Amino acid sequence: MPHPNDVLFTAALGLVPPWEVRESAFSPEASQLDLWIDFPKGSTFVCPDCGTTNVPVHDTTEKRWQHLAFFQHTCYLHARVPRVRCAACGVKQVSVPWARPGSGFTLLFEAVVWALSKEMTVKAIARLMKVHDTRLWRILDHYVTKALSARDYGDITEIAVDETSRRRGHKYVTIVADPKQRRVLYVTEGKDKKAISRFAADFEAHQGKAENIEEVCMDMSPAYIEATQEHFPNAHMTFDRFHVMKLANEALDAVRREDVKDNPYLQKTRYIWLKHPDNLKEAQKQELIDLQRINTRTVRAYHMVLDLRVFWQLAKEEAEGYLQRWYQWARRCRLEPFVKLAQTIRNHWDGVLRYHTSSATTGFLEGINSLVQAAKRKARGYRTTKNLITMVYIIAGKLNGPLPT
Repeated sequence: MPHPNDVLFTAALGLVPPWEVRESAFSPEASQLDLWIDFPKGSTFVCPDCGTTNVPVHDTTEKRWQHLAFFQHTCYLHARVPRVRCAACGVKQVSVPWARPGSGFTLLFEAVVWALSKEMTVKAIARLMKVHDTRLWRILDHYVTKALSARDYGDITEIAVDETSRRRGHKYVTIVADPKQRRVLYVTEGKDKKAISRFAADFEAHQGKAENIEEVCMDMSPAYIEATQEHFPNAHMTFDRFHVMKLANEALDAVRREDVKDNPYLQKTRYIWLKHPDNLKEAQKQELIDLQRINTRTVRAYHMVLDLRVFWQLAKEEAEGYLQRWYQWARRCRLEPFVKLAQTIRNHWDGVLRYHTSSATTGFLEGINSLVQAAKRKARGYRTTKNLITMVYIIAGKLNGPLPT
């Protein structure tokens, strides 16, 4: 007669014949529960290669897997894993129903790690699960790779491209996303032409067709532009409005920093000039009104930024004429940062105007970027770029991970 505890553990683990818990042992000193799973003598199994049933056991190998904690105690499963002798396939290793081949953890353990990784740092999960974090990264990497391999990109016609920093010192990863489903498609190290080339190869490997890409939204990176023209010849390029306005704000702040030398009142006012007027607090609005009474180059620069913001709100038929007038104003304004900005816009004219046709932006990618940076700060950085890329997929890839079983 099996011990009542063993019957209970068999039911709790969801085991089905011929598998059953044969023995259990609990050590209060080690804070550990061990369960030994076995099968009756004479049991037969299914050949893992050809599916032949009732194949006899050839031999067995002792293996161990870490399971979810039993209350606060670490729990391990032990089992004799059989190899079967199939008449057609020869000697083959049987897969156990509670763990994937080659893993030292149960499926349920891995499913919980996946779920927690969306809310907690991997180091925190490792402390909770009492396991080294490098082993958890292997779990996450396995399921990310598995989920990505099952994807089909045959229906994708638009992409958005942006970069995010992986560490200080101008180290970046490139993120390519699907704007329609707002999910990350591909992440790779660097922000050069090769990054887009690697995505193009991965895209085709997932049944994507380069000629089907009709729209690419990105910043004005020369490397991205060149690679897009090479790999996606049918695509229109929309230069993201947020990046254009970022350049305008940088030009405004450059003018303010020059003005500070002669107008100390402008010190510590950077964010008042850069914030959208609607987002200013009442005290900041009054301070901005007072600052604009001072006849400075910064005031002129500020109004140039405000007028450029209007461009994005215009109807398509009005946009080009308005931008042409703004360009002529900026070109002659004698504010060097805005003269450079005007030339940059002129050099990317069609892509800037394209916004009024496509309405494409990388705004949702900026949101993803903020989530990634928040996760990176919480984790105090990632040991490797590969770990950061894995986490980007988990946070924003909308992947189908392992389900509790």
